[in-house]
Amino acid sequence: MNQTTHLFTSITANYLPKARVLAHSAKRQGADIRFHVLLCDTYPVDTDRAAEPFDSIIDVEELPVPDRESWLFGHTVVEMCTAVKALGFLEIIRRFNAEKVFYFDPDIVILSGLDGLIERLDQHSILLTPHQTMPETAQDAIIDNEIGSLKYGVFNLGFLGIRASGEGLRFLNWWAERLRDFCHDDIAGGLFTDQRWIDLAPAFFADLHILRAPSYNVATWNLTHRTAAGSLEKGITINSEPLSFYHFSGFDGGAQEIMLKKYAARDSVLFDLRRWYIAECERLGQAELGKRPCRYHAFDNGEPITKAHRILYRTRLDLRQAFPHPFQTAGDSYYQWYRFNAPGIRDSDESTTEEAMIRAQLMDTRRELEMIKRSRSWRLARSIARVVNAFR
Repeated sequence: MNQTTHLFTSITANYLPKARVLAHSAKRQGADIRFHVLLCDTYPVDTDRAAEPFDSIIDVEELPVPDRESWLFGHTVVEMCTAVKALGFLEIIRRFNAEKVFYFDPDIVILSGLDGLIERLDQHSILLTPHQTMPETAQDAIIDNEIGSLKYGVFNLGFLGIRASGEGLRFLNWWAERLRDFCHDDIAGGLFTDQRWIDLAPAFFADLHILRAPSYNVATWNLTHRTAAGSLEKGITINSEPLSFYHFSGFDGGAQEIMLKKYAARDSVLFDLRRWYIAECERLGQAELGKRPCRYHAFDNGEPITKAHRILYRTRLDLRQAFPHPFQTAGDSYYQWYRFNAPGIRDSDESTTEEAMIRAQLMDTRRELEMIKRSRSWRLARSIARVVNAFR
């Protein structure tokens, strides 16, 4: 094993500006860092790959995923980018003989303390950060933060550190296996992408360390017990400790700003950090790339793939076998099958997905029952039953 530390993130092309901000922040830390991007998309043809601050770009199609096209289709873009994270760790360890690997979400900025994290991996195989490290007292915060953790996962998987020890590899292989089949946004079914699985990790893996210092993975969900001070010029502190890394979770949807206003002091330096982050993302291509659709977002005719499309396909083995190239729309395709066989679930509104899937399953069950009733074996069985009943 070598002493280089490897960092990576998992993105679609519209997150390239954020990944660039993260990569630059990592390489300013002074350690021997190699930064990789796991790209679940097509790299933009009008962008200069050689100018990127990345040491490598790993395409999702290079990962060892059986029936890759079917598997990708069965995941939303967010599910896909999280489902490949364990495989990303394993691929970086394999390719680069890496001993220490960190994952950071693309909407994170590293400000200090990377050396300390690297040193922690000398002592432990797995590093995790919980969403909260102190109990909340106000009811709003209990609902927003503690109940949020019960729904989405105790640990925030925007950060994860792994040492390629026996225990670290055992963890990655277990996690990769779970994410292969069960990395979905299904809170009612007990899943939230890759995160909920890690609630089990402290019970399954002994060589695991939970980072409780307030300077790690600072975000709006833990600001009730973390006070920010200082300045962008002189450095930001959290509870008098240098801020290690800040997580802009919920940034694009607007939740980050709303919750920052709710839980940070009105004059908090974190608002300055947010303004700096917006400017950095713009400088590094947000306007050009920020709204770029992912190649896996739509069928090959450009029509968006809905969550109902994906759920029905991944839950039906017969459909996966009949249509191994589900992104295609010409000829005998899943797209055409869906149009004619699932007319009640064309709505792309994600809020109707659960009801749509129930309707789809009921329609499917009725269709199968009708086929059984029309079959010769069914008629024969009914005739035999009538004869038997006549002699009782």
